[in-house]
Amino acid sequence: MIGIPFIHLSEINSTNIYAMEQLQAKLAEHGAAFFADLQTSGKGQMGKKWESEAGKNLLLSVILNTSSLNMGDQFVLSAAVALATYDFLSVYINQDLTIKWPNDLYWGDRKAGGILIENQISGGIWTHAIAGIGININQTRFRETTARAVSLRQITGQQYHSVDLAKELCTCMEKRFNQLMHSNGCNEIINDYNKVLYKKGEIVKLKTGNSSARYTIQQVDRHGQLYVSGGIPMQFTHGTVEWVIETKQ
Repeated sequence: MIGIPFIHLSEINSTNIYAMEQLQAKLAEHGAAFFADLQTSGKGQMGKKWESEAGKNLLLSVILNTSSLNMGDQFVLSAAVALATYDFLSVYINQDLTIKWPNDLYWGDRKAGGILIENQISGGIWTHAIAGIGININQTRFRETTARAVSLRQITGQQYHSVDLAKELCTCMEKRFNQLMHSNGCNEIINDYNKVLYKKGEIVKLKTGNSSARYTIQQVDRHGQLYVSGGIPMQFTHGTVEWVIETKQ
């Protein structure tokens, strides 16, 4: 069961690092969840640092047993975790909530949360994944470098108890993980993911290298390839393209 045990840490370098250490030392297994009030070295996508004020947000890492999944389904797991986070947030946010490829949670054009998944592979088998989730909950001030960030409190005007929310998120993750384990689970997850894909069917600007162009977002496949159209159909791999989000005046 995801969320059992639920370990509450006051301060840690990174919940992902701590969870991986516990797994490798055989002190924790599938379902164990690690919540921190403060991360001193929080990790984000592409080597970026995740900024968070102490005690203000949801910082959670969960150990997942992936031994029954194929190595090629790593993006599907990422999509399942993103959907679980979407399911959780949609209880509190009733509009403008989407998943921005590959796995950020967006409210309008502002980032509410992000996901970082790190894998353990042994003997050619994908044995476990550490799913790290950071969601802005009660923080209301962000650095200029994260000015596009937004918190649940800013969206709703309410304050929340982050530990309780983290436990709710674990319940949502259990449901999506079980869905993933079903015979047609991978296809279902990708279909659900594309239903809430950020900017789907809209024209956006994407930057590759030193050039940028406008494309219409179409869909994402089970391997994490983003399909777009714009003159000729194209597809992108995460890390090869950058979103250029143009704020409406």
